[in-house]
This record gives sequence, structure tokens and C-alpha cells, in this order.
Amino acid sequence: MPRRTGPAPRTTPLDGAWSFGPIHHDGDPAEVPDSRLRPVVLPHAAAELSWRDWDPASWERGWLYRKRFGWEGEPGTRWFLRCAGVLTGVRPVLNDRALAPHAGGYLPFEREVTGLLAERNLLDLVVDGRFDPGVPPNSARPSDAVDFWQPAGPHREVSLVALPADHVRDVFAKPVRVLDDVRRELRVRCELDLAEGGALVLRAELRRRGRSVADAERALRAAPGREVVELSVTGLGAVRLWSPDDPRLYEVVVSLRRDGRLLHEHRVRTGFREAVFGRDGFRLNGERLRLIGLNRHHLFPFAGAAMPARVHRRDAEILRRELNCTMVRCSHYPPHEAFLDACDELGLLVWDEPPGWQHLGTGRWRDRARRDLRDMIVRDRNHPSVVLWAARLNETPGDAEFYGGTDRLAKSLDDSRGTTGAVLSADHDTSDFQHDVFACNDYSASTGPDGLTRPELAPPRRDFPYLVSEAVGTLSGPARFYRRTDSQAVQQGQAFAHARVHDLAGADPGHAGVLAWAGFDYPSGNGNVDRGVKWPGVVDVFRVPKPGAAVYRAQVDPRRRPVIAASFCWDLTGPNPVTELPEAALWSNADRLELFVGGEPFASLLPDREGFPHLPHPPFRTSFREVRGSPELRVEGCFGGRPLLSRRFSADRAADRLVLRPDDRAIEAGGADATRVELRLVDRYGNDAPSRPGEVALELDGPAELVGPASFPLAETGGVGAVWLRGLRTGVGRVRLRARHPSAGEASAEVTALPR
Repeated sequence: MPRRTGPAPRTTPLDGAWSFGPIHHDGDPAEVPDSRLRPVVLPHAAAELSWRDWDPASWERGWLYRKRFGWEGEPGTRWFLRCAGVLTGVRPVLNDRALAPHAGGYLPFEREVTGLLAERNLLDLVVDGRFDPGVPPNSARPSDAVDFWQPAGPHREVSLVALPADHVRDVFAKPVRVLDDVRRELRVRCELDLAEGGALVLRAELRRRGRSVADAERALRAAPGREVVELSVTGLGAVRLWSPDDPRLYEVVVSLRRDGRLLHEHRVRTGFREAVFGRDGFRLNGERLRLIGLNRHHLFPFAGAAMPARVHRRDAEILRRELNCTMVRCSHYPPHEAFLDACDELGLLVWDEPPGWQHLGTGRWRDRARRDLRDMIVRDRNHPSVVLWAARLNETPGDAEFYGGTDRLAKSLDDSRGTTGAVLSADHDTSDFQHDVFACNDYSASTGPDGLTRPELAPPRRDFPYLVSEAVGTLSGPARFYRRTDSQAVQQGQAFAHARVHDLAGADPGHAGVLAWAGFDYPSGNGNVDRGVKWPGVVDVFRVPKPGAAVYRAQVDPRRRPVIAASFCWDLTGPNPVTELPEAALWSNADRLELFVGGEPFASLLPDREGFPHLPHPPFRTSFREVRGSPELRVEGCFGGRPLLSRRFSADRAADRLVLRPDDRAIEAGGADATRVELRLVDRYGNDAPSRPGEVALELDGPAELVGPASFPLAETGGVGAVWLRGLRTGVGRVRLRARHPSAGEASAEVTALPR
């Protein structure tokens, strides 16, 4: 158990050693001996998963997770079991006492266990992994009716939370009149849970890096039970506003005292910003901000959704730091809380969405959908990154009564943000819409001059603020799949398709922006699927940006980060050479590119502002069809008449090599933390090289385990892949991963497993 930390809530992670095995979904866990279970670590997916070809039959049944742990009681303390996310239903049993079950896998639930704990405890989680048609987003159809797989298991953390008998249960810190330095205010809504009550003093203090900024205090007399109290913190003229370029965060510390004695502290983070969707676009802190973003699924190879906080945070870093997105849509369920924390810190705006996909059920299903909306808003409303609540489920039919109710529910919980909900293109002109921002999944298309399908956008609604919530994908061209094994023309076509929709939206101020489909490839059994994977992502399932991501990589101020990115591979002799492209595109935030082939001047290029007049940084077009042999390509970027950046690309395949790149140099030991190690074939300058036959053999030494195969098929993944390293339950120290390819050589990477 953790050391005593005074009046703050204390969370004891229940990760480490668990036991796991099959059970009937309504079976009695007491009848399952430990000998029938095997050791696992949470978070965990019940089925063994590859990077493709997932089979829902492997997890759609009952599973037992068992944890034995010690406990030391403390007088006057209440204890709660918290499960952050279990797919799809779970029956907790603590020391042979059944707790109330929970159905729904994407939001946390708690059960009070005060009085049930002992010195030695046995916790059983009986997980029902079946596709339950009574639980959103599911329907009465088979599990592949939903666009994304839902592997069973506790895919997020399980913990014990200790709270004083009298405590602050919840805090919503809402900034108001943000743009007025004189009248700026923080309204702090506190829900108290009191066992004794009486004369109390409630105090809210705003802090920045531990230093007090302002505070407010209120004396009250309260009876035992739940009570809501509001405080107003003023004098905030010196507060700096939160924005993508300066994501300034503050801490709100709410303390509860009786007779001068501190009973409890509750802490949340907040940021001061005004986010307004209007009929002329989106404004943040009074200034128009163009929303260029992507949708995100949280599914990973080998683990499903069962990845630790570090790995979820990394997705936000990719979207903001590598792809320069200003916004992400959490499709189609609430994300891990660590993902939102990272969005707060990175300045990435968020559309938050409860579970739903093309189905609106009845009865208990709707009750659970309303519960999900409520739980999501209560969990996430202190995140300044969140600027939209989806009060309408994705691509569902209209229902004025139900969605009028969900909209009122959202506003009763938080009236500081707008509501929305994504409708199908066919419903673009519907009058059955009850929310603030009209959002359309727009897969309009036409035939381009090259005879290929290209995306279009319907005109924005003029009676609502308007946001394109999906576009491109695999439905509006030019291809059904964007795999690294596809032709260079297909992969580059993805970059042009995404550039086109962002350019079209930029032409009309009625567009707030485009959240394109999609950020990441993901496992699915629905629609345009190849080998159990959907391939619309500009980043692959291994979290490596594809050539199609080049357009996003260039959309950044060159004074902040200079970029030259190619949407092609500089391969001149292989089966998929760049010389077969009618034109090749370089994406950069330079204002001129000078190209040299084989050391000789080749072309001087300007950005294609005629073809993409409304894209901040258009592509640079050229052709390499006349290039012969295997010369090197050098690209020099200039900005404002001065050199900006230089990049080299090698066509000498004999110089290609294998590299391993870990995301982190250290992880926590204990089994609950992990980091990705990217595997990639690169040229002599570190650019993507074409794939080649032969598998990569992996060897791991040290206190960690491999999440992924020991033999990796780079030829099938297009020369790029990844595995994850997860710390063991015991042991600290250096972890070394070695990789060996028959023709690309050897590589190694080191990570340190540190004590928790």
C-alpha cells in the first residue's frame, strides 16, 4: 500500500500481478481455482492479437481476472474500487461479496468497498466480452456491424481510491468572461460527500506551478449527504490564456476544513480560453483559428486498446507535434484520460464523443447512452482542450425527443462548450438537428482530370456553425486502401486528397475546418477492410506516418519548425519506382525549393498556390520520369530569400539499413508501463526505404517483455513496423532489443526500466 499522504485522495494502482483465464460469463468465480489461471498484467486484452486478422470469436465470451492484495485500514477513511474501462461488461466480486455490475467499456465506474476490505483480499472481475446489443455502440446485428473491433478485457487501469469520510467528491472549475481582464472569473462548482457534515469551510485556490494566483473561501453548515457548493475566484487579470501555441495550465486546489483542520484536498487542472463556433468559422480567444485535424481510434497492434497511459499520450504527440493538427475527434468513444491530459499540455483541441456508431437503440440502450454522455462530461469537463461535446451519436438517425434531451443534459452539466453530432452526408440538409454546431461526415466525390475519384465538400450550412467531421477516408477516393505495399501513386494520392479537402474548406469562411478520416489505421471487420484492417489513416497501425501524412507535416510556421517532406519514396530501380509517377510532390513550408539530382541542378520549384490557393502550405510538384540510374536527390528549401532546410535522399539500395527507434529512453518497472520501438528500413540519410524480402528477428534482454512477435514480417508491412516493450512485474535496469535482417543488417535499441 502507498505511504500516507494526508488529506489528498490516495490512489493505489491494482496492476502488477493478476491471474486470468476463461469462465462462463455468468459463472461463479469461487468455483475457479487459481491453478486454472495464468499470470497477466493490466491493462490487458483477453485474446491474443496480431497486427491484423483479429477474430472477435477469440474474445467474445466470459473471462476471469483475479487479484490478491494486502490492505491496511485507516479509521475515518472510505474506499472505492475504480475501473477506468472494461470491455464490455464486468461483475466485480470482492472477498466473495458481489458488487453491482457495470455494462459499457469506455468510461470509468466506481463501487464503494468500505467495510468489505480485509488484511488480505481477493478481487475477481468477471468480464463479459460478448457483443451485447443492449450496450452502446452495439446493435442487434453481429459484432462486425460496428466499424471498430472491441477486444474484451480491462483495457484501462483498475485501482483503489481512499477518501476521507467527509470529502469533495467532484469539482468543475469553469472559466467565465475569459477575454475580460477585469471581470475574468473562475466558477468552482464543488460536490461534497459528507458523512458528518456540520460547520465547514470550503476554499478554492488557483495555482500556477505551486504558486498561488488567487483564491476564494466560503463558510457553510451542511447536513450529512451530498451537497453542491459554488465558489467564485476573481482577481485573475494576470492569468494568461490557453491556446495551441501557449497551452498555459493552472491547478485548482479545493480544500475542506472543520475547526481549522484540513479534511480533504481535491485537485483539478484548468486553462482559461474562449472557444466559439460561429457561422463564420471558429474563434479561439477572439481570434479565428482554422481547424485542421483528424479522427483517432485507440486500437493498437498486439494489444487492442489495452495500452498504458504513456502509449495513449504518444498518439496526441504524433497528432500535434508531427502532423500539426489543431484538433482531433475522439471517434467514436471517450479516450483514455491520459490522452486528454496530453492534449491539454500540447494545445490540441478535442471533440469528445460517447460510444455510438450508426445505431440508436431503445429502452435500456438509451438509458446507457445518456449515462455515457453524463459520465463523459463529468470526467472531462475540466480539460481546456475539449471544445465540443458530441450530444448526438455518430451517424445515427434523427430523434428530436431523444437528442433534445441529450442536448439539455449536456448543457446542464456544462454550458461553457457547444454541442454537436456527426451526421451522414445524406442528412446534410436535415431539419432534425438539436445541437449547436452542425457536423457532417462528408464523403462527397467527383471524377478528376486524371479519371480518378477525388473528394469534394458540400457547401456549409448557413443556419448553423459548420464543421466537417469526416472526409476522404476510403470512400471518396482516390483509393479504397492506403497501404505501404500499394503503389507510389496510391500512397501519394492520399496526400493530395487530404490537401484538397482542407483547401476546399479554406475557401469558404462558413467552414470551421475539416477533421479528416483518419489519423490512424485500425482493426475492423466492417466495410473497406483488407486482412482485418482499415487503411484510411495517414499514420499506420504502428504509429508511423505514411507518405500521405506529408501534407500535414508541412502545415506549420517555418519559423517554428522547418519542414521538407516527400509523399514518395526515392526509389529508382525497384518494382515501384518514383520514375513511374506522372508527378511527384514535395510538401514544405518553404517558399521555394531547389532540387539537385546527382549533384546537378534539376528544378527550381514554387508552391502550387494555383492548385491549392487556400492551403497554408501547398505542395511543390515535379516529375522524375527522365531520371536514370541511381543518383542522389538533394532538396534545398528557402524562406524569405534565406536557406531554411536541406534534405538528402539516397537511391543506393545497398546503403539501406535497419533502424530501431524507441519513443522513450525509460519506462516504469512493474508491468503496467510500456513504450514503442519503431522498426524501419531507411536509406543512408534516414528516409523511408522500400521494403525487401526477409523477416526481422528480434531478441530481448533485460527486465521487459515484448508486446509483439519475435519475428517481424517487414515485407508485409511495407518496410515499417513497431513492437512495444513492457516492464516486467519485477526487476529494474537496462533493457536491450536487438534486431537482425538477412540483408539490411542489425540494429539495437536500449530502454531503462526504472523503479516506480
